Amino acid sequence: MQKDKFDRIISFLLGASWAIVIFGALITFKVFFFLGFSLALFTTVVFVVVALFLILGLDSFAINRQRLDEARKQTELLEKIYSQQTT
Repeated sequence: MQKDKFDRIISFLLGASWAIVIFGALITFKVFFFLGFSLALFTTVVFVVVALFLILGLDSFAINRQRLDEARKQTELLEKIYSQQTT
């Protein structure tokens, strides 16, 4: 199945987002480690939660796009059926 530009962009952004989460968590932990282990861990968890929320937003864009495409297909089929019934 071929993907359109929107799907390719969303897939790329999702992959890049996961990389940012992984490396960002490591960097965040290392940056805040001098303030203490517990603060560094807390800051890293907050960073990961916010990043995962943003990934969830990107994924919802892709899912809503698929739902819209399916609704368009169903509407087209229903219009064909209706036009056959009225003639």
